Amino acid sequence: MTGDDRTSSVRSGTCGRDSQDNALGEFLRTCRSHLTPAEVGLRAGGRNRRVVGLRREEVSVLSGVSADYYARLEQGRERKPSARITEALSLALQLDADARKHLFHLAGLNPNLRPDNAREQVHPEFLRLLEASHQAAAYVLSPCFDILAANEPAQALLSPFAAAGGTGSDQNLMRILFTHPQARNYFAQWPSAAAASLHTLHRNALWLPDDTGIADLVTDLAAESPDFTTAWRARAGQDRTAVGLDRAYRHVVHPAAGRLTLTYRVLGVAAVPGQRLLLAAPVPGSRSAQAFTYLAAMGGPPP
Repeated sequence: MTGDDRTSSVRSGTCGRDSQDNALGEFLRTCRSHLTPAEVGLRAGGRNRRVVGLRREEVSVLSGVSADYYARLEQGRERKPSARITEALSLALQLDADARKHLFHLAGLNPNLRPDNAREQVHPEFLRLLEASHQAAAYVLSPCFDILAANEPAQALLSPFAAAGGTGSDQNLMRILFTHPQARNYFAQWPSAAAASLHTLHRNALWLPDDTGIADLVTDLAAESPDFTTAWRARAGQDRTAVGLDRAYRHVVHPAAGRLTLTYRVLGVAAVPGQRLLLAAPVPGSRSAQAFTYLAAMGGPPP
């Protein structure tokens, strides 16, 4: 069996149809053994590497599942992972639709089961960072710029765009940029923010051609925003000049806190291509830090 054939058989769910006493563990072990660190964006760890394929610890890092829990799954000491964990493992192991279905069946789950809210789509590592980021606004963007999750400072920061009865985590940042009437006042660097976001959306569309969320967003915004239509058609020229997302949103003007200058970090995880965690914090001791503290104390949008 060639390397390509071997990889295809693993990801299509046909690799060694596992012993029935520990079918789930055997399938996970076989799938990780046919993935190389380079294929998932990891360093191989030196010339003396003795493990064929990925280590358990590497699957843990990619999926956000603890190393101990993953070991118990492979050893058959744990046999009923949740749908969220099973989905995270299928992404980490780069399984295709057939292999994903097989994995869900082995876990005793309906393969059509999907996370039932935006937060459950977020990679576990992002959720940990989100919940630990009390001194920064933190929110997670999907490949089509849906705000999947946001901590309280981020909800307060984004509160001018909260829909009636909504929160900062059920919106789309691209829609905000191009359709919200306050966007150009709020984003002090609106042209840069729009260009950087379009650049990233276009890149995501190329990387993830089967992502229907991106296609639906582009179709909807093309009908709703002439500015988006013009910018999307001219995106090739903008791609050469667009700044990164970490700089595009640095300056915002919040109606309750005034002008804020924030330092952004943008993080990604190989297991969830296109999903990004944005962390925004002011410089300690600055006027923006005082305003940000006031804003964070206000919490998210009113009920």
